[in-house]
Amino acid sequence: MPALERPVPALGRLVRRIGHSRWFAACTPLVVPADRLVARLTRGRVIALGMVPSLLLTTTGRRSGQPRSTPLLAVPDGDGYVVVGSNWGRSEHPAWTLNLLAHPAATVTVGGREIPVQGRLAEGAERDRLWRLLVAEWPAYQTYVNRAGGRELRVFRLEPRQRVEPG
Repeated sequence: MPALERPVPALGRLVRRIGHSRWFAACTPLVVPADRLVARLTRGRVIALGMVPSLLLTTTGRRSGQPRSTPLLAVPDGDGYVVVGSNWGRSEHPAWTLNLLAHPAATVTVGGREIPVQGRLAEGAERDRLWRLLVAEWPAYQTYVNRAGGRELRVFRLEPRQRVEPG
């Protein structure tokens, strides 16, 4: 599995500091379309505008059946990656988590490479361990828990799967 891009250190520190603020959570969804465009134009080499270690997750829409791509902060874990459905602390789960629960086969784009993965909802002791990894990378996740009004943020482990060749 390719390594996640390392953010620009000064920019990464600044973003982590302001990541707890309500205005950041309110503004970030407005930036996501631009982030998707940058990821597409750079063929997945720049995601989250290079501010945090990230990947582009492409799920299958649970209702539409169409591919849906979402830039996400990610943490490496062995041969896979860990992501969380924080939705910036909003009370509802982000759509990508519902898609991944309905259709666990997905792809991630990391460093310009597309990798087939299987999404698995982490639970129990594994979730606790993965949560610590996520909060170490993005401390604002703990703030998002408090904002989410009792919603448990879904933590997923994205594990590599074999690419199935047609025919």
